[in-house]
Amino acid sequence: MISNTFHNRLTSAFFNRDVLTVAPELLGKNLVRKFSDGTYKHFLITEVEAYRGEEDLACHASKGRTPRTEVMYWQGGYIYVYLIYGIHCMLNFVTAPEGNPQAILIRGLDDTIGPGRVSKLLGVTKNLNQTSLLNSKELWVEDKLKKASYTTAPRIGIDYAGEFWKNKPWRFILSR
Repeated sequence: MISNTFHNRLTSAFFNRDVLTVAPELLGKNLVRKFSDGTYKHFLITEVEAYRGEEDLACHASKGRTPRTEVMYWQGGYIYVYLIYGIHCMLNFVTAPEGNPQAILIRGLDDTIGPGRVSKLLGVTKNLNQTSLLNSKELWVEDKLKKASYTTAPRIGIDYAGEFWKNKPWRFILSR
Protein backbone atom coordinates (compact mmCIF):
# COMPACT_ATOMS: atom_id res chain seq x y z
CA MET A 1 0.00 0.00 0.00
CA ILE A 2 1.15 3.53 -0.74
CA SER A 3 2.04 5.28 2.52
CA ASN A 4 0.14 8.53 1.87
CA THR A 5 -2.95 6.96 0.30
CA PHE A 6 -5.47 7.74 3.06
CA HIS A 7 -4.26 11.05 4.51
CA ASN A 8 -6.79 13.41 2.86
CA ARG A 9 -9.79 11.06 2.60
CA LEU A 10 -13.14 12.83 2.82
CA THR A 11 -15.04 12.17 6.05
CA SER A 12 -18.65 11.45 6.93
CA ALA A 13 -19.11 15.15 7.79
CA PHE A 14 -18.42 15.98 4.14
CA PHE A 15 -21.01 13.55 2.76
CA ASN A 16 -23.71 14.02 5.43
CA ARG A 17 -24.95 17.28 3.93
CA ASP A 18 -27.47 18.24 1.27
CA VAL A 19 -26.60 16.98 -2.20
CA LEU A 20 -26.71 20.51 -3.66
CA THR A 21 -23.93 21.52 -1.25
CA VAL A 22 -21.82 18.38 -1.66
CA ALA A 23 -22.05 18.03 -5.47
CA PRO A 24 -20.19 21.22 -6.43
CA GLU A 25 -17.69 20.66 -3.61
CA LEU A 26 -16.74 17.25 -5.11
CA LEU A 27 -15.39 19.03 -8.19
CA GLY A 28 -11.62 19.21 -8.20
CA LYS A 29 -11.28 16.44 -5.59
CA ASN A 30 -9.30 13.27 -6.30
CA LEU A 31 -11.12 9.99 -6.77
CA VAL A 32 -8.68 7.20 -5.88
CA ARG A 33 -9.08 3.70 -7.26
CA LYS A 34 -7.13 0.59 -6.33
CA PHE A 35 -7.17 -1.77 -9.29
CA SER A 36 -7.08 -5.57 -9.16
CA ASP A 37 -3.36 -5.60 -10.02
CA GLY A 38 -2.64 -3.63 -6.84
CA THR A 39 -1.95 -0.31 -8.53
CA TYR A 40 -3.53 2.95 -7.37
CA LYS A 41 -4.61 5.74 -9.70
CA HIS A 42 -5.87 9.23 -8.87
CA PHE A 43 -8.51 10.92 -11.03
CA LEU A 44 -9.70 14.54 -10.88
CA ILE A 45 -13.50 14.79 -10.51
CA THR A 46 -14.64 17.14 -13.29
CA GLU A 47 -18.41 16.64 -13.65
CA VAL A 48 -21.21 15.46 -11.36
CA GLU A 49 -25.00 15.43 -11.28
CA ALA A 50 -27.22 15.78 -8.18
CA TYR A 51 -30.36 13.77 -7.39
CA ARG A 52 -32.32 15.07 -4.45
CA GLY A 53 -34.75 12.77 -2.70
CA GLU A 54 -38.22 11.36 -3.22
CA GLU A 55 -39.62 14.68 -4.47
CA ASP A 56 -37.10 14.79 -7.37
CA LEU A 57 -38.83 12.85 -10.16
CA ALA A 58 -35.46 12.15 -11.81
CA CYS A 59 -34.15 10.48 -8.64
CA HIS A 60 -34.52 6.71 -8.28
CA ALA A 61 -35.91 7.32 -4.78
CA SER A 62 -38.93 9.09 -6.29
CA LYS A 63 -40.52 5.62 -6.48
CA GLY A 64 -39.84 5.07 -2.78
CA ARG A 65 -37.65 2.70 -0.84
CA THR A 66 -36.87 -0.49 -2.75
CA PRO A 67 -34.07 -3.07 -2.61
CA ARG A 68 -32.37 -1.13 -5.44
CA THR A 69 -32.57 2.24 -3.68
CA GLU A 70 -32.01 1.03 -0.11
CA VAL A 71 -28.44 2.39 0.02
CA MET A 72 -29.71 5.88 -0.91
CA TYR A 73 -31.54 5.96 2.44
CA TRP A 74 -28.35 5.31 4.39
CA GLN A 75 -26.24 8.15 5.75
CA GLY A 76 -23.96 9.89 3.27
CA GLY A 77 -20.65 8.33 2.36
CA TYR A 78 -21.75 5.12 0.64
CA ILE A 79 -21.45 4.06 -2.98
CA TYR A 80 -24.62 3.45 -4.99
CA VAL A 81 -24.06 1.50 -8.23
CA TYR A 82 -26.86 0.60 -10.63
CA LEU A 83 -26.97 -0.89 -14.10
CA ILE A 84 -28.40 1.13 -16.99
CA TYR A 85 -29.51 -0.30 -20.34
CA GLY A 86 -28.23 -3.66 -19.09
CA ILE A 87 -24.72 -2.51 -20.04
CA HIS A 88 -23.20 0.28 -17.93
CA CYS A 89 -22.75 0.46 -14.18
CA MET A 90 -23.34 4.00 -12.92
CA LEU A 91 -21.20 5.25 -10.00
CA ASN A 92 -22.99 7.42 -7.43
CA PHE A 93 -22.11 8.72 -3.98
CA VAL A 94 -24.85 8.89 -1.34
CA THR A 95 -25.17 12.18 0.55
CA ALA A 96 -27.33 13.65 3.33
CA PRO A 97 -28.28 12.23 6.73
CA GLU A 98 -29.86 8.78 7.05
CA GLY A 99 -33.42 8.57 5.72
CA ASN A 100 -32.97 11.40 3.20
CA PRO A 101 -32.23 9.66 -0.15
CA GLN A 102 -29.82 11.82 -2.13
CA ALA A 103 -26.98 10.85 -4.46
CA ILE A 104 -24.41 12.27 -6.84
CA LEU A 105 -23.74 10.65 -10.22
CA ILE A 106 -20.08 10.84 -11.22
CA ARG A 107 -20.16 12.03 -14.85
CA GLY A 108 -16.56 13.07 -15.53
CA LEU A 109 -12.99 12.31 -14.43
CA ASP A 110 -9.95 14.01 -15.94
CA ASP A 111 -10.60 13.91 -19.72
CA THR A 112 -13.17 11.09 -19.53
CA ILE A 113 -16.72 12.41 -19.90
CA GLY A 114 -19.87 10.33 -19.51
CA PRO A 115 -20.89 8.15 -16.58
CA GLY A 116 -20.62 4.90 -18.56
CA ARG A 117 -17.10 5.76 -19.68
CA VAL A 118 -16.16 6.77 -16.13
CA SER A 119 -17.32 3.43 -14.75
CA LYS A 120 -15.49 1.55 -17.49
CA LEU A 121 -12.28 3.51 -16.79
CA LEU A 122 -12.55 2.66 -13.08
CA GLY A 123 -13.68 -0.93 -13.56
CA VAL A 124 -16.83 -0.26 -11.53
CA THR A 125 -19.18 -3.20 -11.08
CA LYS A 126 -22.20 -3.77 -8.86
CA ASN A 127 -19.80 -5.35 -6.37
CA LEU A 128 -19.01 -1.81 -5.17
CA ASN A 129 -22.68 -1.09 -4.40
CA GLN A 130 -23.17 -0.30 -0.68
CA THR A 131 -19.42 0.10 -0.08
CA SER A 132 -18.40 2.84 2.34
CA LEU A 133 -16.27 5.61 0.84
CA LEU A 134 -15.07 6.28 4.39
CA ASN A 135 -13.10 3.05 4.83
CA SER A 136 -12.98 1.28 1.45
CA LYS A 137 -9.59 0.13 0.25
CA GLU A 138 -10.89 -0.06 -3.33
CA LEU A 139 -12.33 3.40 -4.03
CA TRP A 140 -12.48 6.68 -2.11
CA VAL A 141 -12.25 10.47 -2.49
CA GLU A 142 -9.43 12.69 -1.25
CA ASP A 143 -9.57 16.42 -0.60
CA LYS A 144 -7.30 18.70 -2.61
CA LEU A 145 -7.89 21.59 -0.16
CA LYS A 146 -8.62 24.01 -2.99
CA LYS A 147 -12.03 25.44 -3.83
CA ALA A 148 -12.95 24.75 -7.45
CA SER A 149 -14.74 27.06 -9.87
CA TYR A 150 -17.61 25.53 -11.78
CA THR A 151 -20.56 26.08 -14.08
CA THR A 152 -24.01 24.49 -13.90
CA ALA A 153 -26.25 22.97 -16.55
CA PRO A 154 -29.42 20.86 -16.71
CA ARG A 155 -29.08 17.16 -15.99
CA ILE A 156 -28.83 14.79 -18.94
CA GLY A 157 -31.02 11.86 -20.03
CA ILE A 158 -33.95 12.42 -17.68
CA ASP A 159 -36.76 13.55 -20.02
CA TYR A 160 -39.08 11.09 -18.24
CA ALA A 161 -39.00 13.34 -15.14
CA GLY A 162 -40.83 16.21 -16.86
CA GLU A 163 -39.82 19.75 -17.78
CA PHE A 164 -39.52 21.08 -14.22
CA TRP A 165 -37.11 18.38 -13.03
CA LYS A 166 -35.14 17.91 -16.24
CA ASN A 167 -34.34 21.63 -16.39
CA LYS A 168 -32.95 21.92 -12.85
CA PRO A 169 -29.33 23.15 -13.17
CA TRP A 170 -28.07 20.29 -11.03
CA ARG A 171 -25.19 19.22 -13.26
CA PHE A 172 -21.95 20.74 -12.02
CA ILE A 173 -18.92 21.05 -14.32
CA LEU A 174 -15.40 22.01 -13.23
CA SER A 175 -14.13 25.21 -14.88
CA ARG A 176 -10.62 24.83 -16.18
